[in-house]
Amino acid sequence: MGEVDKRGKLDDDVFAYQVTKDGRVRLFWHERLVKTLAGDDARKLLSKLDGLDGHDLQLALAKATGNFKRGNERPKRR
Repeated sequence: MGEVDKRGKLDDDVFAYQVTKDGRVRLFWHERLVKTLAGDDARKLLSKLDGLDGHDLQLALAKATGNFKRGNERPKRR
């Protein structure tokens, strides 16, 4: 793990993904859709995810989402 996840945020399985019928990959963070990949990008990600689980899977999904979280987001309303 080292320098990548110092605070242990990826231990909670915060990322998930879903493959659609047309081959797109939908990436979720806390059950919210944050990115959709299609075409070559989707195929490349799926090949990377093949055989991964746990922390490695979470790290790969986090990297695939890109820099979407900047710290100024509003908390979820209830």
